[in-house]
Amino acid sequence: MHIDTLKSLAIDALEELKARDITQLDVAKLTEVTDLMLIASGTSTRHVEAIAQNVVEKAKAAGLGPLGVEGGDNADWVLVDLGDIVVHVMMPEARVLYDLERLWADLPSDSGAIDASLERFRERASMS
Repeated sequence: MHIDTLKSLAIDALEELKARDITQLDVAKLTEVTDLMLIASGTSTRHVEAIAQNVVEKAKAAGLGPLGVEGGDNADWVLVDLGDIVVHVMMPEARVLYDLERLWADLPSDSGAIDASLERFRERASMS
């Protein structure tokens, strides 16, 4: 499935269940894992789960099974991996805490600098 079609499908699924603050990040130059990340907020853990499940159902209906789903019942963050697109549905508190938009925006675009940034991030995380 073409990435623009997949992006429209995912955004439509998010909007259908009233996901809030939908943001898209083009990470194609920053990682080989995915090309685009969609980040959205839900109003409760049940809402987060329902939104993510809607993304999964819409993808399956279009003939694309997700590569994986992480999180679930009573989760404040559910990730749906659609290959070229990864969808993060989060409670607002988790979204502020992990601040994926800033994390990915702060990464440099050349791989050597990315490795150094990730190493600094791991060091900071291990000190916590």
